[in-house]
Amino acid sequence: MPHHDLVIIGTGSGNTIPDERFADTDVAIVEHGVYGGTCLNVGCIPTKMYVYAADVAETIRHAGTYGVDASIDKIRWADIRDRVFGRIDPISAGGQRYRQHEQPNTTVYLGHARFTGDRTLDVAPTDGGPPVTITGDRVVVAAGARPGIPEIIASSGVAFHTSDDVMRLDEVPRRLTIIGGGYIAAEFAHVFSALGAEVTIATRGPALLREQDEEISGRFTELAARRWTVLLEASPTAPPEQRGDGTIVVHCRHGAIESDALLVATGRIPNSDRLDAAAGGLALHPDGRIVVDEQQRTTAPGVWALGDVSSEYQLKHVANHEAAVVRHNLLHPDEPRRTNNAHVPSAVFTDPQIASIGLREQDCRDRGIPYVTKVQRYGDVAFGWAMEDTTGVVKLVASPDGTLLGAHLMGPEASSLIQPLIQAITFGLDARTMAEKQYWIHPALPEVIENALLGLPLAER
Repeated sequence: MPHHDLVIIGTGSGNTIPDERFADTDVAIVEHGVYGGTCLNVGCIPTKMYVYAADVAETIRHAGTYGVDASIDKIRWADIRDRVFGRIDPISAGGQRYRQHEQPNTTVYLGHARFTGDRTLDVAPTDGGPPVTITGDRVVVAAGARPGIPEIIASSGVAFHTSDDVMRLDEVPRRLTIIGGGYIAAEFAHVFSALGAEVTIATRGPALLREQDEEISGRFTELAARRWTVLLEASPTAPPEQRGDGTIVVHCRHGAIESDALLVATGRIPNSDRLDAAAGGLALHPDGRIVVDEQQRTTAPGVWALGDVSSEYQLKHVANHEAAVVRHNLLHPDEPRRTNNAHVPSAVFTDPQIASIGLREQDCRDRGIPYVTKVQRYGDVAFGWAMEDTTGVVKLVASPDGTLLGAHLMGPEASSLIQPLIQAITFGLDARTMAEKQYWIHPALPEVIENALLGLPLAER
């Protein structure tokens, strides 16, 4: 029975843990899928490469607004796809090769791991070979998450796609139905519509991106309905069907939705249910996440967990932060660090982009927290004029004394524009100080943040 000093399950952020400081550690890495994890292979990186191509296409379509006559001659989907995976696939293969053949202290097990006891795992090889039982002095579970599929669709027998495979299609479907109304649905709706598909979004809720501030969600839903067919409160009422000509029919209260392809984007679920976590002594939250403390320790001694399998934030920057904490705590058990998720930002790379941090207006209202807000339009500052922007906004939520509580942006480059607000909220910089004690470059777009800060109706000092 092979025994290792450290066993890591998953090659996303978990793969970043062993660095040169682990050179004298016998490390085992277990991976049951494509080496490199969600972000590299089916998540953040490939999707944003597609998003950039979609943004370019949309810029060309709207060039006439600025007096530039331009048109799109052709969308070469296969070339877009091959550009993305021609870069990503070699990175994945190179990462596996490095760990598997170039690090003498590392053993890579390509297979699926399940706990059978205290820091004991059975690994079923992906090549169909006999299971291998391994043990470790310490175990890190970084097994990620996967798309969740509603049973009414999963059991229908109808062909459907998820974010795991939809980017590798051979061609853009003429009509695409997306079930779901969250960030994955919004991003792929932008990508496929910009690159030639007629998109219908059917979501069970009353708005798209409901996890956002209510005003941002409402504004985005209104904009989305101008570009795509948006069906709200449209949960499937019967299993989808597939006709002989390949047409897929989705049934909801609005009627039958016909399309050439179906994308299911109804959220992601942690892979803990595939690990026999209980056999290893790992407690789970009701939603399936592995329970961890502030040091990322599970309820099993000598076992840590990080990333989507345990975190309420399914975000790569959170997983990377947690991996850094775990790495430190493995190396310095007498001086442990704690994960700090007090102020976690996020972004949705749809069109327009959306970015947020901190409390939403509805959070303050529901919790009885005194607050004021300011909504500042991109179009009210000079660079917004240059862009002819009519929909971009910065919404700030603050205490009446100027303490910033939340920031919610929708518009071009929102994911970058929010960064100074992330810094301000993280380090406690109040609105007045942030607005008045530094220069804001004129006529750069960050002036929209300056004006939002100055426009907050704060209490007199």
